[in-house]
Amino acid sequence: MSFTTSLRGFLGALVASTLIVSATDAQAEALTFTDIAGRKVTLPEMPDRIILGEGRMMYAIASVSENNPFEKIVGWNSDLILYDPDGFRKFENVFPEDTARLIDFGNPYAGDFSIEAVLEADADLVLLESGSLFKAEETGLMDKLADAGVQVAFLDFRRNATENVVPSLLMLGRILGEEQRAAEFIDFYIAQMRKVTNVIDTIPAEDRPVVVVENAAGWQTDFCCWSFGPYNFGRFVELAGGLNYASTLANAYSVTLNLEGVITANPAHIVATGANWAEFKPEVTSVLLGYEADDAANTERLNALTARPGFADLEAVKNGNFHVIFHQFYNSPYHFIAIQQLAKWFYPEDFEDLDPQATFAELHERFLPFGVSGTFWMSAEGRE
Repeated sequence: MSFTTSLRGFLGALVASTLIVSATDAQAEALTFTDIAGRKVTLPEMPDRIILGEGRMMYAIASVSENNPFEKIVGWNSDLILYDPDGFRKFENVFPEDTARLIDFGNPYAGDFSIEAVLEADADLVLLESGSLFKAEETGLMDKLADAGVQVAFLDFRRNATENVVPSLLMLGRILGEEQRAAEFIDFYIAQMRKVTNVIDTIPAEDRPVVVVENAAGWQTDFCCWSFGPYNFGRFVELAGGLNYASTLANAYSVTLNLEGVITANPAHIVATGANWAEFKPEVTSVLLGYEADDAANTERLNALTARPGFADLEAVKNGNFHVIFHQFYNSPYHFIAIQQLAKWFYPEDFEDLDPQATFAELHERFLPFGVSGTFWMSAEGRE
């Protein structure tokens, strides 16, 4: 599916969302919408006590919030703290009281998620990722929350991210009473995506480079490799004009590669993902990208990844086309930054004037409550 085709669906969702209004003045505060899982959700009034099934939903919530993005959030899962501590500290520095009061409800799909705590928090709504719908049903979470009278809504910034980002943002805008802000961010998102897709649409399929995505490179120190099929970063690669190697193996979200297959494919580019996981898992050899990244230390880590047995002899490594990019772009509406940088790596001449770093700075200046800092992508030098 092209970005243009997806955009038509986005605009249809925008119209549908805009046309849903309350039937009478007495119901003006009631809210009815269809979530990303296709479920009709009705709340008797605008929610003001929301639980996040993933803390990283704050990436999206912050982008559509004019003021304090934590205003209606009473608790979350602690994944933002664990997997992006740099990002968490950015929020904490601006909203110390809010981040301190949040209840950690645990993983909603595991045994440590407490329905009793949800009731004690007097929650109106629980937000979950749509890719976890089956798991939420299988574990009985949906039934337990329904029995407790707590509504659930699903959004998606991960699995079919580029397809569902706009309707997910529209949904958040309505839930938070931030429709205008959400529309402004969506306009920005589409404009930034167009800077890439308008060019890529003119490049024939046979001229596109083979790309291997290494998901969370270095998370497991003796393993190659996790990757993505035509979803998430695999889809980002395709929209940026690459041929995603894992998509040729399976139509699946997650695809396990073996090193022999990677060597045989001999990709033109390898794109690894990394983030500051060392605070949670000190043994990782990943490149620790993020707001507090240490470039000197990360250069050593990046060089170590390219020197792994089997990788050092790949043409992509020899040619300086082993790249690493911020892992958490995979779970946020900011993935247009990743797509811009991927396109610049794949087609440096076609995108000579494109500046993803400037785009990233504009994103922070216009839509986020803190400034940009750190490093979110790097490339290794070529090897002789």
